[in-house]
Amino acid sequence: MKVGFIGLGIMGRPMCKNLLKAGYEVTAYDLYAAAALDDVVSCGAVRGTSNADVASKSDVVITMVPNSPNVRAAVFDKGGIAEDAKEGLDIIDMSSIAPLESKKIAEDCAKQGINMMDAPVSGGEPKAIDGTLSIMCGGPKAMFDKYTELLNVMGASVVHCGDVNGAGNTVKLANQIIVAVNIAACAEAYSLSTMAGVDPEKVFEAIRGGLAGSTVMDAKVPMMMDRNFKPGFRIDLHIKDLNNALDTGHGLGTPMLLTSAVQEMMQWLHNNGEGSSDHSAILKFYENITGTEVHR
Repeated sequence: MKVGFIGLGIMGRPMCKNLLKAGYEVTAYDLYAAAALDDVVSCGAVRGTSNADVASKSDVVITMVPNSPNVRAAVFDKGGIAEDAKEGLDIIDMSSIAPLESKKIAEDCAKQGINMMDAPVSGGEPKAIDGTLSIMCGGPKAMFDKYTELLNVMGASVVHCGDVNGAGNTVKLANQIIVAVNIAACAEAYSLSTMAGVDPEKVFEAIRGGLAGSTVMDAKVPMMMDRNFKPGFRIDLHIKDLNNALDTGHGLGTPMLLTSAVQEMMQWLHNNGEGSSDHSAILKFYENITGTEVHR
C-alpha cells in the first residue's frame, strides 16, 4: 500500500512519522511547512512536489489540514489531489472540519471516481507523537475496514461512527465541546481555589481521582500550574472547531449555551495575542479578571 500524506503541521508531522516507523511507503507534501517536509523526508518519506504529485504516487491519500476550505482546496484546486488521482483513489481526511462540508466534499469526490472517508482525531500533539490518538471515522464501513490497520498505527482508539460521510466530524465536534468546557471549568475552579488561598497542586491531588477527575484535567491543569502554554492544540484551532460546532448546532436547532460562553473566552484570548497558545491558556482569561495568577 502506497500512502500519501498532505499536511505536516503540529499533528500531521508526527502522524506521518508513525506511518514511516510502521514500514509504510509514504509520499508527503505540505505547501507551507518546508521544514516539516524536510524532517519527514529525512525519516524516509518520498518528497512530493504538489498535492497532485502525491495523489499520482499513492493508493490512499491522508489529508491533515486546518479547516473545510483547506480540504476542498487540497482536493480540487489547481495541482490538487483530483488532478492526478487514479480511478478509485481513496482519501482519508483526518482534518477537523464542518460535517456538512465534509459530506459535500465526499459527494464531489465521488463524481470523479474518488472515495472519501472522514477520520478526525483527538488527543493533541503528545498523542500524535505516541500514536495513541482517538480517531473518529465516518463513511462506508467497507472503506473503514480496509484502512483500520493503517489507522491503528496512528491511534489507540479507531471507531466507525456511521456510514454517512461527516459522521466522524460530528463526533469530533462533540469531543471539542466537552474538551473546551472541561478546560474552562478547570480554569475557573483553580482560579477560585487560588484566590481562596489553597495551593492548586493540593486541589489537583485531592480531586483528580474522584468524579471531577478527567483526562483533560490530567493533561491541562499541570500545564496551567507550570505556566506552560506551548501549543499542543492552539486556541485558534479550537475557535475554528467551536465555530463549526455552533454553526452545526444552530442549523439543527440545538441550544449551544456552554459552547457559546467558552467560544467568547477563546475569542477574547485571540484578540489579546494568545491565539497561538495552547487552549489551556483559557486560564489567562480568568487571571485577567481576577488579577491572580495560578501556579505551583
